[in-house]
This record gives sequence, C-alpha cells and structure tokens, in this order.
Amino acid sequence: MLVLLASIFVVHIATVIMLFVSTIANVWVVSDSGAGSVGLWKNCTIGGCGDNLSYAGEDALKAVQAFMILSIIFSVISLMVFVFQLFTMEKGNRFFLSGATLLVCWLCVMVGASIYTHHYANSSKNDYEKSHHGYSFILTWICFCFSFIVGILYLVLRKK
Repeated sequence: MLVLLASIFVVHIATVIMLFVSTIANVWVVSDSGAGSVGLWKNCTIGGCGDNLSYAGEDALKAVQAFMILSIIFSVISLMVFVFQLFTMEKGNRFFLSGATLLVCWLCVMVGASIYTHHYANSSKNDYEKSHHGYSFILTWICFCFSFIVGILYLVLRKK
C-alpha cells in the first residue's frame, strides 16, 4: 500500500510540473520550417518572443488561459489536500477530497485543451501555414490522462 501511495504521489507531482511547463511554455504549435512557435501567451520566432499573437484578444484564448491556470491551482490544492489527509483523517474518508479536487483539475484541463484544439491547433488562425503540435500541447493531453487516472485512484483508495 505504501509503494502504491508513493507512486501515485510521484505521478501527481509529475502532473503538477507538466501542467506548469505546458501552460508557461510557448510551444503549443510549431512551424514545420522551424521559424517559430505559438503558445498561449506569446508568439516566438528566431528573433525572440513577442506579444504579437494574431488572436490574442479572442475570448476563446482567454478561456484556454483561464482553464489552464485553474487546472494548475486545483492540481496543487489536490496535492496539498492529499498530504494533509494522509496524516489527519481516518481510513474510510482519507482520499475522497483530494480525488474530487484532482478530477476538477482534470475537467479544467479537458475544457482548456479542447477549446484550444477546436479553435487554434489546426486552423487558419495560426501564424504558420504548415505547422504541427508542440510539446506543450502534447504535455497538456498527457496531464489530462494522468489527472484522470490519479483522481480515480484516489477515490478507489479511500476505501482501503
């Protein structure tokens, strides 16, 4: 049981770190020519990064930014609640709150990544004609999977 808890804790920490990286890094869409990349916050080219996103004022991008920040907040809160519950609560109620909070994080990641995928991932709104998904976009979907799995495991472990 201790090894299972430790491995779940490590995956949860990895999820928090990957959420930070995917939200902060400006590599959601990358030009096939290597000329630059686009993120949630900036457009980066060979000359540097600037605030010249062609769709910076759109509500869809603001929603993606908000949901990704909320996912980080809920993931960190879930991690703190997990550590708190590990030492303070009785066996039957132990991980319910941390699992529920992480599933809210999962929901935020799903909504944010889905909005970005629908509006910007393969559309004409990109600054590059030929492009592919960057590592931030891929990390976001990996965090989507990890947060769901760990959230469900927390809910299952509350009965142990």
